[in-house]
Amino acid sequence: MAEQNAPHQEPGNFLDQFEDSEAREDRYTEAILERHKSEGLELAVKARWIAMAIVGVFLLFVAPMPAVLYHEFILVLICVNGYFIRRAGRVGRSRTELFLIFLDLFIMVFGMLGPNPLDTRDWPPASVYQFDNFIYFFVILAVGTLAYSWRTVIAIGTWTVSMWMIALGLTMWLTEPTPGVTEGIAEALKDFPQLVSHVDPNAFNIQLRVQEAMVFLLVAVTMGLSMRRFNRLLHSNAALERERTNLSRYFSPNVVEELSQNDEPLKQIRNHNIAVLFVDIVGFTEFAAEREPEEVIGTLRDFHGLMENAVFAHSGTLDKYLGDGLMATFGTPSPSDHDAQNALRCVRQMMADVDEWNNARIADGQPPLRVGFGAHYGPAVLADIGANRLEFAVVGNTVNVASRLESMTRGLNARLVISDGMRAEVIREGGDECLDGLQKFTDQDIRGVAEKLTVWAFERPLEHGLSSDT
Repeated sequence: MAEQNAPHQEPGNFLDQFEDSEAREDRYTEAILERHKSEGLELAVKARWIAMAIVGVFLLFVAPMPAVLYHEFILVLICVNGYFIRRAGRVGRSRTELFLIFLDLFIMVFGMLGPNPLDTRDWPPASVYQFDNFIYFFVILAVGTLAYSWRTVIAIGTWTVSMWMIALGLTMWLTEPTPGVTEGIAEALKDFPQLVSHVDPNAFNIQLRVQEAMVFLLVAVTMGLSMRRFNRLLHSNAALERERTNLSRYFSPNVVEELSQNDEPLKQIRNHNIAVLFVDIVGFTEFAAEREPEEVIGTLRDFHGLMENAVFAHSGTLDKYLGDGLMATFGTPSPSDHDAQNALRCVRQMMADVDEWNNARIADGQPPLRVGFGAHYGPAVLADIGANRLEFAVVGNTVNVASRLESMTRGLNARLVISDGMRAEVIREGGDECLDGLQKFTDQDIRGVAEKLTVWAFERPLEHGLSSDT
């Protein structure tokens, strides 16, 4: 029986298998986060370039020539640096990425507050703070939320405020007020002394500088906390995608779609007709006894890969692996109008794939393997079973008969044996071409079935030196 050929699992390996499973899940989550980070950086770079282009056009109308050319150069540097940030960005901490972000902010601060070599105007150093250029940092902050972690967003806010205030302190320390300007403003506004400090080009307006820095930092922290919540949702989404991928290992894509779009769709107990297919490698116990464990497991993995691909390609459900075989169902969890012929088309592909696989094995100096297939169509009960650990189960006499039909392939020297009921359903579904090559065998005894049955078999030719009694 297939169950007897199942690879033995050593209890001592359970912890290693659990850790391997955890590692695979971590790698899968990491891959999803990497993809989201890459998409975010790509979007951030495009948003940055668009924003800088808009600002660049705007400056052409508000800044004089040739001074505006210096500012346009700064915008180009920011765009170029954004490209390098895109190249350096990855999930997790990246010192290169953090350095480039820091450089980004430094270029902006220096470009706004540093001396403009193309500006011929002799304005007081403090006047640059009255142009309200600080608001452009909100653009960089907003773009940062598209790609960076919540910690990086808060770091952008902290670094920006620190640079801006340090630059303010250095400017106040290293520069001198332009003489006569403050006095002239005070004389002109002698009746409004409280306005002097607001319009004086020599005034740094410390309160306003602190206020804009404080508001920016508060916005950065708020956006950072929002990003933290978003990252948690992203991790949850990564877990959901991983679960969906795990489902796709057992169910066909259309079944995964149904499972993902409905709340507990398998909780309901269902009873309808399905097609059941059993597949088994003939004589695998003797094959495995003569070979190293690595070769045995490698052979099973190759075989299972071929079989599951065929199952999913024909809207089937991989119910379970049975050591050197498997059980697949068609019409689960919901029936269709082509379940029986889907099962037979699946077998046809499996047989073709096995032939190709055996040819490759022979070319590599390995013996070919014989595979038996048994299929039956009939009623079955479908539902979740178990208490804490649930399993979607298909039970009923249809399952037992399909297993017995696969066993009959030995005595009938056949690759495939199906029931008469399966054949009738295929004809009803319009899949007559699936029945080509099947031969009728009447009055067959099937263990567990009281009456004799008529079965149809696809005769096994002599394969690659395998004798008919193997």
